[in-house]
Amino acid sequence: MKVSASNEKVTLHQPGKQVDSPRQADGVHWYAPGPVAKAFMADDSFIVGIMGPFGSGKSVTTLMKLIKNANRQVRAPDGWKYRRTLIARNTYPELRTTTMNTVFQWIPKERGHWRDAGPPQLTIVDNLNKFKWEIIFVALDRPDDVAKALGMELSDAWINEAREVPKAILDALTGRVGRFPATWQGGCVCPQIIMDTNPPDVDHWWYILAEKDISNEKNRQLIQSMHEAEESLRLAGVLTKNQKLFSFMRQPSGRSPAAENLRNLRAGYYQILSAGKDADFIKVYVDGEYGFVMDGLPVFPEYKDSFHAAEFPILAGIGFRLGFDWGLTPAATISQRTGNGLWLVHDEFVSDRMGVSSFAQELKRMLNERYPGAKIVSARGDPSGDQVTPEESTCFKIMIAAGFLNCEPAPTQDPTRRREGVAYLLNTVVDGVPAVRYHKRCVTLRKGMAGGYHRKRLQVAGDIKFRDVPDKNKYSHVCEAHEYDVVSAGEDRAVTVGRDHQSRIRQEYANSDYEVFGG
Repeated sequence: MKVSASNEKVTLHQPGKQVDSPRQADGVHWYAPGPVAKAFMADDSFIVGIMGPFGSGKSVTTLMKLIKNANRQVRAPDGWKYRRTLIARNTYPELRTTTMNTVFQWIPKERGHWRDAGPPQLTIVDNLNKFKWEIIFVALDRPDDVAKALGMELSDAWINEAREVPKAILDALTGRVGRFPATWQGGCVCPQIIMDTNPPDVDHWWYILAEKDISNEKNRQLIQSMHEAEESLRLAGVLTKNQKLFSFMRQPSGRSPAAENLRNLRAGYYQILSAGKDADFIKVYVDGEYGFVMDGLPVFPEYKDSFHAAEFPILAGIGFRLGFDWGLTPAATISQRTGNGLWLVHDEFVSDRMGVSSFAQELKRMLNERYPGAKIVSARGDPSGDQVTPEESTCFKIMIAAGFLNCEPAPTQDPTRRREGVAYLLNTVVDGVPAVRYHKRCVTLRKGMAGGYHRKRLQVAGDIKFRDVPDKNKYSHVCEAHEYDVVSAGEDRAVTVGRDHQSRIRQEYANSDYEVFGG
């Protein structure tokens, strides 16, 4: 495969390729869809990303940047050019139906040797132009393939739809890119990690790095670590004097006069895309703005972030309530409940692949740091945590041993009672304010309430149907912890027995002098 490439145009000359007309005989042409795409093609940052709305041509532009870089590879002493590229996507179905299709439109699978598994790989061998290019496709839901790929020496990498890929993958690739071909084969020219994405939400690593968000200590540390890495790589000679470590580019809104790739879209593309969609969808997929879009059927359609989320202080003299969910990703919520039935959800604690013992210790540390001297009046969790573990203990016993002395099972696991108890609060106003309010620091919980915690759509013909139970995902655990806390306070009785909410408020916190970890 011979390539002619610039920042504006890429032409692929494929020996032996059948052509449909004389004007195709000089190759297959691609033109940059706009100024941002053109600048992206020219950028030599070690890690460079492009973000834009649907239809903006960013995925094809990213592929063309890989092709352009491969074309610039120097020849080894044997006269051949060697290149090895990794292309990553979050799931195998999306890799096969979306990413691979994009690649094969421009680099036909039939022009190389195709291996379908372990991981999938297309090897282009052009004997005429002495060019060998290995393109390895990796889906992150196939751990064996990920492990193999991240052990390879690579020339460059493409992270497709980066908002769905954890930063750990990006971090791992930084140590693999630029290592192929070896120095004795001429070394790697244009080693880069190239990324494209639709807009993520504002707590995603892309947003933090691209917008240099230093709104909290965690973000400040992340950005500082990037600056330190950039300087150390420059001193080591990995980066040239003026080369950046990171560069992020953002395409205009699809409704903007400056929208990119319009010449390749049907007339009215963005008007049709917007039809019947809510404001969040349009914000992300049409205007290319950062945001969160619901998927599936929300468990709590009653939740409105603009109404239920706020910043508020800790109320003195009122104890704290804890809700827990267990499993491999245990989570907790920290709340206060007033005598007139107002709930203030102050905080969340969300883990990832953490055992209950570690979870208990980390939660304890967090409470001591953020809520010193707090009194815990209720600590209730998923009753399944009362089952004996292989270590002959239970989640509740582990929590009690860690100092949460009143940690007990919630009264029910019934998903309907749990949902209806929270929904009752969401639909209730107390003294002119929502009966339940979520502090803005509860990012995962709020996203879950806004639709991240949902029931998946079923793939059936005819009527639209959804699963009977919520999907287990990164939002479900903290939302269910909140549900267990609420149902333990009896809020579900407003719907199960119809009693007046104000008549059944229990004043359990009023006389408690229990401290978090026993004085």
